Amino acid sequence: MALSPIKTCVLGVGLAGLTFHVPFVLALPELFTLTSVLERNPQTPGGKVQQRFGVTTKIHRTIEEVVNDPEVELVIVATPNDTHFPLAKAALEAGKHVLVDKPVTETVKEANELAAIAIAKGLVLYGYQNRRWDSDHLALKRLLSLPSSSPLSLGNLLEFESHYDRYRAGIRSSWKDSAGAVYDLGSHLLDQALKLFGRPARITAFIQNIRGVTKPGVDDIFTIYLHYDPGTPFSNQFTVLLRSHILSVKSPQLRYAVRGTKGMFTKYGLDTQEDQLKAMPSVSSILEPSYGQEPESIYGVVENIADDGVTITKTTWPSDAPGQYIGLFKNLAGAIRNNEELEVKWAETTQVIEMIELAYKSSAAGRTLEVPKL
Repeated sequence: MALSPIKTCVLGVGLAGLTFHVPFVLALPELFTLTSVLERNPQTPGGKVQQRFGVTTKIHRTIEEVVNDPEVELVIVATPNDTHFPLAKAALEAGKHVLVDKPVTETVKEANELAAIAIAKGLVLYGYQNRRWDSDHLALKRLLSLPSSSPLSLGNLLEFESHYDRYRAGIRSSWKDSAGAVYDLGSHLLDQALKLFGRPARITAFIQNIRGVTKPGVDDIFTIYLHYDPGTPFSNQFTVLLRSHILSVKSPQLRYAVRGTKGMFTKYGLDTQEDQLKAMPSVSSILEPSYGQEPESIYGVVENIADDGVTITKTTWPSDAPGQYIGLFKNLAGAIRNNEELEVKWAETTQVIEMIELAYKSSAAGRTLEVPKL
């Protein structure tokens, strides 16, 4: 017996709502129904969803209307960072399942409070860490899964470097300019690293406002080091370097530089899904074979050292698997309807917020901090 689609309300119809959430809800009618959106000041009767996708849906103007709507089963929070906690809390307390865009909250305390409500009410609470489904990240995971006997194996990793760089001298008319780079982009980089390698022993961070075009306390660049002791996860000491620079003059930008005892992986260029989602004429494009496909021009390169310790062999490492944010939504639906295991666990997204809080403390203190053991 087919289960009924999950009746969904998306809070916010800005970049996040219209690019990363509404298209997938519409593209999966067997799993979701877009029952309504929260749009406080619609400029047309049908609002932004009708303008962008030609779809008519109910428009709520307040969170009170949303939580009191008996039709709504799932609330997707796609609003500015500082509203995530109160909106998610209101939805959970009203008995709604919740998907929260990253960063899920601003503090660990808030994330833990949401978790307690969800557990008490038996609701699904899901963090939107969509970059786990980027084509470049999927290609990297496939490389790291190779057995040590493979001629393309990197061996034990020594250093893992992951970037989200760009060149943007001015500011945008967006709330993201007041959110800070660590919460905006660092939440992606930290999530990927923590999922790959686990909890570090120590953290060192350098966080700055280099352009001086926003409030002094709003960071636009960062470098975060995660330090791993021998045995966690490799027999040797291991370092993760996460970086975002707002004035990086490079095309394509560096994405990964991974150094191991037997080789190195270098990757330039970003996953294509965001650009495709912004430009696609119809949400049906998400289901086409070309969606999420990475151009060969930005495939990664693996360099391996020969037994003589001198000869280096270069091999193109293709991003065979297309980026698939749709996988997150399918898992979300499975968790709600069939009690499937969450691929993005709330404890994992909470750990991301913990590392962000520690990174700011490290940068302010100018020193390396111990990461508390669990």
